[in-house]
Amino acid sequence: MLSKKKNTNEKETVSTTYASRFFTKPVSRYHIPDEGMDADVVYQLIHDELNIDGNPALNLASFVTTWMEPQAEKLIMETLNKNLVDQDEYPQTGIIQERVINMLAQLFHAPENKEYIGTATIGSSEAIMLGLLAHKWHWRKKREQQGKPTQNPNMVIGADVHVVWEKFARYFDVEMRIIPMQKNRYILSVEDVKHQIDENTICVGVVMGTTFTGQLDPVEEINALLEEIEKEKGWDIPIHVDGASGGFILPFLYPDFKWDFRLSHVRSINVSGHKYGLVYPGIGWLIMKDKSELPEELIFYVNYLGSEEATYTLNFSRGSAMVAAQYYNLLRLGKNGYRQIMENSLMNARYLASEINEIKFFDLIKKDIKLPILALTITESAGFSVYQLSDKLRERGWIVPAYSLPADAENVKVLRIVIKENFSRDMADMLIQDMLRFSKELVGEKKPKPESNCKNQVHKNIC
Repeated sequence: MLSKKKNTNEKETVSTTYASRFFTKPVSRYHIPDEGMDADVVYQLIHDELNIDGNPALNLASFVTTWMEPQAEKLIMETLNKNLVDQDEYPQTGIIQERVINMLAQLFHAPENKEYIGTATIGSSEAIMLGLLAHKWHWRKKREQQGKPTQNPNMVIGADVHVVWEKFARYFDVEMRIIPMQKNRYILSVEDVKHQIDENTICVGVVMGTTFTGQLDPVEEINALLEEIEKEKGWDIPIHVDGASGGFILPFLYPDFKWDFRLSHVRSINVSGHKYGLVYPGIGWLIMKDKSELPEELIFYVNYLGSEEATYTLNFSRGSAMVAAQYYNLLRLGKNGYRQIMENSLMNARYLASEINEIKFFDLIKKDIKLPILALTITESAGFSVYQLSDKLRERGWIVPAYSLPADAENVKVLRIVIKENFSRDMADMLIQDMLRFSKELVGEKKPKPESNCKNQVHKNIC
């Protein structure tokens, strides 16, 4: 988020919360105080302010992990003060990152005859940018070797992608060819991809678990199309798979589903450790199928921390705690442990979907629930909006986002519910009861909440 200068007319002090028990004078909100304060007092002040935030356990808007085991939290506390980039000082943290990269590459079926390569990132957004940068440079080098122009690179994506794809296109000057949604089709269309790609396409982006509806883009069909195009025209167009949400689910629930490096044109995958990797934010991972996909010019070698180190990130310093936490989960749970958690989450999601399907006010966007992510609309006859129901649920503590879908389906307004490990069957029953009760209360209220006016953006504010 961006922060801006505050209006000086606003009250600038925090009142003496506990009277003279702790505070003798007000505390400035936006200016560093001249004198410090007692540690317990400052803790209590900030702790109480943060009580205004929502309850993470009831946050059904976010994909991000909100619970970890005490032993994992202990490990996080023990590694908070270690900078991951300081490999000379903390060599074992680098070894642990390397182990995780190898585990994930094998999980995603990286070929043994390839030299796969990867890095830890602050999240999937950084991982996507790094993957796309590699594809842009790889495309440009190949064009230069062929004596062809390198202007006007483009990437082909669906309107279902995360906002980071837009950021990459704007920050790094790549034409964004967006395939719009349609009513009743909220994922990529293979036929549309065929009409959008050309010799300047640096990659096609597919999403395994879209932000908007939790659906899967048809990656196998797109891969088959690109194989056909390569035979006909010689265009070797890679696929980048955004596995932020689905990357830690699909290998365990659908091991035979080919979405990863088993497909010839899938050259890079990102995954969020802090989503269904079950780690606190922020940790993401980028895996490249082969080191040849990452141009050497993008790798930097630095020695001002001691020994020479290779780095491929958008920033430099970063914490090592969540890398250690990811390694903890992989060892602690193993494949069977992850499988059990994902099966339970999916079972609860399908149960919730079946209950929602029985309520006349709601329509599910998709009936076939592959991932523990639900998207639903309010029926036209209900007489209230998704925004009103979202507000009502917030009164009970539930955080369920309401938003409109991207072009050309912006008239479709949805609620999204993300089911995570900590969401129980009992919580599902309580949520259903609240949804039904508030829906009945809202029947007949036809005054909708004002919508966002950011009409020129592909993505709206969807939490």
